Formats: sequence, structure tokens, C-alpha cells
Amino acid sequence: MQTDTNKSIQQAEKATIELKSVSRGYGEKWDREEVISNFDLTVNAGELTVLVGPSGCGKTTLVNLVAGFDSPESGEILINGKPITGPGHDRMVVFQETALMPWLTSYQNVIFGPKLRGDMSDNELKNKATDLLIKVGLSEFMDKYPLQLSGGMQRRCELARAMINEPLLMIMDEPFRGLDAMSRELMQEFFVRLFEDGGRTNLFVTSEIEEAIFLADRLVVLSNRPTSVRKVIDVKLPRPRDFTQLTSSEAFDYKREAMELLHEEALKGFGAAAGESQKAFMESLTKAPS
Repeated sequence: MQTDTNKSIQQAEKATIELKSVSRGYGEKWDREEVISNFDLTVNAGELTVLVGPSGCGKTTLVNLVAGFDSPESGEILINGKPITGPGHDRMVVFQETALMPWLTSYQNVIFGPKLRGDMSDNELKNKATDLLIKVGLSEFMDKYPLQLSGGMQRRCELARAMINEPLLMIMDEPFRGLDAMSRELMQEFFVRLFEDGGRTNLFVTSEIEEAIFLADRLVVLSNRPTSVRKVIDVKLPRPRDFTQLTSSEAFDYKREAMELLHEEALKGFGAAAGESQKAFMESLTKAPS
């Protein structure tokens, strides 16, 4: 039987993220580009929310805002009702490119953050790091350096390095991009098992539709710039997930709906670019010769 204390601990380990009327742009007034405009989204506690959108729509900008690396120009971003004002170890990001320190071993990379903060005893830190490295399948590679690890192993080490901080929110910014097809599939399967075991709140960014459907509780389709939420698709494939579910009619319907929406948004981007090119061409024709 689960006690009230255990329930409150489990609830405390999860986070609800709210983005309310968030806008962010770059450049001076005369050459300004709006990247995100009046963006509203709730990332539910204990769910795996996946963002997909056209190339260049602002997915990484959203990651930076939620992580606290950047600030919105208007609107607010809340974690469990409290404003995000900067980075914090309650939110951990796994990036597209490896961020492991090459001069440290797998074990040393994993313990780096908590050791620097000094918020764990040496014994607790050692036990926790060892358990995590075993959990991510790197028990035989604790003393290896990043260059001695495969791409998939580096990704797993970075997951362990993020998880040791026990963040309320895991933010994954296309973490499996650049891996070969087999390694990527293995990492997707590995990651979904970690999520299903722990149930931690996750915000996952990807450009791969099948990856998104395989992982997501909710699939958020983003619009072309300036980015807003085009549609939220509830993915009701049962958990635990396995790749055979991607051949189901339900998965095919999710994929078709997402692809149609993304195609429409991508065409808007091409249309805008074509319009600017045509305008520039016409202006060049009408200019008087010097």
C-alpha cells in the first residue's frame, strides 16, 4: 500500500510547465524577426510531450526559453506555478551535440554537477552515479573517456548525467540526431523504457515523425514562423511501447495527420521565401541604372 508520504514524493518529482502568451524575436526594429508569437502550451506533469515543426520554426528557441537560457520578451513560463527566471538543475537539457567533457571519464562526467554544487555526500554520490551508469548500460564503461564510447553510449552517459540531478523536467533537444538508423532506434527504445519506469515530465524535440509518435503521450505540431501551436494530438498507443505499434492503423492515422499539418506549414515557409525573392527581383528591375 502506498503511503501519503510516498505519494507526495512522487508528485514532487514531476512538474507542470506552462507557457502563457510567450513571444520572442531577434534583431533591431528595422530588421526584426519574430520567432515565437503569443505561444500557449501546457506540458502536463508526468507526461512525455513531443514537439515537431517545420525546419527553422523556433523549436530550439523554445528549448532555450524553457531551460532558462533565454527570456521571453512578453508572456511568462511557469514550472509548478513559479516563474522561470534562469537556468536551474530542476530542468536538465540533453542537446543535439554531445556536451560530455572529453577529459573526464563517464563516471566523472556523471558526478560533475552534484560534486560542483556539493549537495551530496561522497558516498551518496558514488552509489547514485554507479546505479545510474548500470541502469543506462554503461557498467563496463565507467572509466572510459567520451572518445572511447560509441555515439549511442555517449547519449546514454548524458542521460545519466542529467538524471543524477533528479530534475523536475527533462528537456531533450533532438538528442538522437546524427546517430545511425540502428543506434537511433535502440536509443528510442532505451529512452522510452527509462521514461515508463520513472514517469518524469519530459519535453522532447524532434524532426522525425515516427520517433515522435513512438515516444509521445501528446504530440504538439508547431506552425511556421512566428511559431504557435498548430495542433495537439493525443497519442493513445498503449504503454509499454514497442516498435510493432508503429505498424498499427492508429499510428498510421497519427502520422498522416501530423504530416499533413507539417506539409501545410512548410509550404507557408516556402511561400514567404518565394514572395521575398520575387519582391527583390522586381525591385532590381525597376531601379534606375546608376
